[in-house]
Amino acid sequence: MPAGPAGGREREILTAIVETFIASGEPVGSRTLARSSREGLSAATIRNVMADLADAGFLEQPHASAGRVPTAEAYRYYVEQLSGEVHLSHENQSIIQDTLTGVTDVEEFMERTSHVLSLISHSVGVTVATAGPRNALEHVYFSRLGDQKVLAVVVTRSGVVRDRVLRLDIPQSDLDLAARYINDNFRGWTMGDMRAELARRLEQERSEYDRLMKSIERLYQQGALASSDDTQAVFVEGAANLVTNSVTGQEDRQRLQEMLRTLEEKEKVVKLLGAYLDTRQEAVRVVIGLDEALPSMRNFVLIGAPARVGGEVMGSLAVIGPTRLDYQHTMSAVSYIARLFDKLLNESE
Repeated sequence: MPAGPAGGREREILTAIVETFIASGEPVGSRTLARSSREGLSAATIRNVMADLADAGFLEQPHASAGRVPTAEAYRYYVEQLSGEVHLSHENQSIIQDTLTGVTDVEEFMERTSHVLSLISHSVGVTVATAGPRNALEHVYFSRLGDQKVLAVVVTRSGVVRDRVLRLDIPQSDLDLAARYINDNFRGWTMGDMRAELARRLEQERSEYDRLMKSIERLYQQGALASSDDTQAVFVEGAANLVTNSVTGQEDRQRLQEMLRTLEEKEKVVKLLGAYLDTRQEAVRVVIGLDEALPSMRNFVLIGAPARVGGEVMGSLAVIGPTRLDYQHTMSAVSYIARLFDKLLNESE
């Protein structure tokens, strides 16, 4: 892995090449840089520096083009120089606040965050809400709606309310007993743990609470205690941005199709964020080249952070996009939303 460019002139020219390429998408030539050089450097001088940068592994020359494009190492160097300089525009702050203000539960926040990240970054917004104490059971409520119908309501610690109508004929008195048993025994348990323990008790304690456990078993079998996703809710938005912003060569199209297939598989998205986002990290992390976790993501970038309420990690949020991404803009948005997550969800408690 190359070290950073040796001198100030090399660093300045490399930064200019990265920023010019991000803005234009076209290979950058020495004449283009000479026109915007603050030091009034000649095209010949810049050409010599670019040759040195190419030898050092920071630039490559696509096909027969006269210009150069940054390598992954150039992007990594560029991102390191951005640390501490990241600011979010007032316009984007307003968009984020309008989207997220008033949200009181983790899953809704994550769903809206994936949308607003894709909007601001013009790439893919990805969020994962993990099960934890705030997504544990607060209480259940069962109500008889009439012949053959029971309303089951499950409320979690984070305020998520899930209800479903079941085709069951159980007297209200038995429903009340079942709800009381579940609330007394399982408040604070995650849904998966609760269901595993209930299944065990249904086998062992049937004779002791025969009628009660029979009611609970029927409710359980009909999905009264099911949630849409016990452990992790995954939200991916903006995949179409990759299609509109990508190069149209055959190789690029194939790579893009692989990447889109990857994003359709939720467990792969969870694996991707888990591989690169450390729950202990404090700052936004930028990873250029994601092929260690998934080979299909070799030419993509992840910019992400854990989402916390107080000290508790509730999930993670990230942008996934091509290496030609507005890093400063996207890093600032991810950082801002991660701070807002803590603030808004702490206020809602």
